[in-house]
Amino acid sequence: MRNYKQLSQEQRYQIKILITAGKNQKEIAALLCISGSTVCRELKRNRGKKGYFPKQAQIKTDKRRAQAAKALKMTAEVIVEIEEKIRLDWSPEQVSGTLKIAISHERIYQHIWTDKHNGGTLYQHLRHSNKKRKKRYGSKDKRGQIRNRISIDERPEIVAQKTRIGDWEIDTVIGKNHQGALVTIVDRVSKFTLIKKVASKHAEVVTEATVSLLQPYLDKTLTITADNGKEFAGHEKIKEQLNADVYFAHPYSSWERGLNENTNGLIRQYFTKGSSFENITDDAVEAVMHKLNHRPRKTLNFKTPHEVFFPEQERDAA
Repeated sequence: MRNYKQLSQEQRYQIKILITAGKNQKEIAALLCISGSTVCRELKRNRGKKGYFPKQAQIKTDKRRAQAAKALKMTAEVIVEIEEKIRLDWSPEQVSGTLKIAISHERIYQHIWTDKHNGGTLYQHLRHSNKKRKKRYGSKDKRGQIRNRISIDERPEIVAQKTRIGDWEIDTVIGKNHQGALVTIVDRVSKFTLIKKVASKHAEVVTEATVSLLQPYLDKTLTITADNGKEFAGHEKIKEQLNADVYFAHPYSSWERGLNENTNGLIRQYFTKGSSFENITDDAVEAVMHKLNHRPRKTLNFKTPHEVFFPEQERDAA
């Protein structure tokens, strides 16, 4: 088998010098101790509109080499792995971060759009968020005050530092015509998420759901931060049942519970805004919760929320 060696950048500069000196391809090949076909191929593939330039030739070669490497990486086996993870609703960035070989998330997006062009459905597993957010600044809080609420201003500083497991944010996601809701709770460090369907936003119902969700994790429940919705009026009972302090963000300051807002956006991928919650089953809610907790997150160095929330299980498995 014939061994082929690509030209170096130095050889390309030598070719340019010899062309300028009036040498033909055969003479150039003899002087550089390379085959005539190599010189012919180089001038044919890398010549620009204004002639042959070594810097331009090197750039063209590097670009072709990079494209070839990408093609080699996207083997049938790798494509199967990528598509399996996309169908689990992983983002291209999450898929890229967990592959054993380096394939960028942009390349995975390209694969998804090519699949769509060919009639595929991979794109349906991507998150779409095209609706404009409503501006709330300047609004007045018309929901009344919650009795004995404790402001976020009194919350321990360590909660803001995100250095420990057990500081939770809580919110509700509402169904069509305000019929049915989801109570959503997320740990600020691990992003471990708990979700429960409830029949209404009444404080008693939300209180019961909150206690039910967090009771299995009493040893990892230190604080809870909520918004000022009246559904959290039972905060004193929550504190008593869970032995955890409950704090309230400032009105219309969603950034103080930014993780919860983001998590609700992820949940809306499955239970879209304007859809009815009446026919949502507990099994469906459990399946979404499992997906969110078992897919890698970039902010967790591509670990899953479950891995971060239960490090002791990871150590035992190792």
